[in-house]
Amino acid sequence: MGVVLARIDQRLVHGIVVTQWASSVKAKRIMVVDDEVANDEPRKAAMRLSKPAGTGMSLIEKETAITNFNNGKYDSHNVLLVVNNVEVLLELVNNGVKIPKINIGIMLDSDERKKYEKNFAATDEELENLKKLSDLGIPVSYQFTPSDKEEPLSKYI
Repeated sequence: MGVVLARIDQRLVHGIVVTQWASSVKAKRIMVVDDEVANDEPRKAAMRLSKPAGTGMSLIEKETAITNFNNGKYDSHNVLLVVNNVEVLLELVNNGVKIPKINIGIMLDSDERKKYEKNFAATDEELENLKKLSDLGIPVSYQFTPSDKEEPLSKYI
């Protein structure tokens, strides 16, 4: 199966991801692709404590993810892929990783970002990169929790 959903979430692994999204997509593996986290053992240990029983968790660098996906390592898994920014997803897709759907979860407000929803703010460049992914045929939408209304990217661009 591979990736069943990719979520952009600046908080990466937290309650909503492990209790709601993982079960919603029937994830057998939660995969965080983040170069900084992959090299931070205390942070990795803390994230691993939150994983649901019976669910695997990987906290890896982009290059490792690209290699592993392209070698079919996760083909038999239902993977919930979590990244903290859209640029990582764009790089994964541009390097052959198949992503069937993108969920914008938490992209927090900042001075550089325009706020669109309570937990969704983006720069023009981030919106442009989301549109690039959408133009590749990948559905992109904002949805904080699985029970919230799913809003298509087209609402924001």
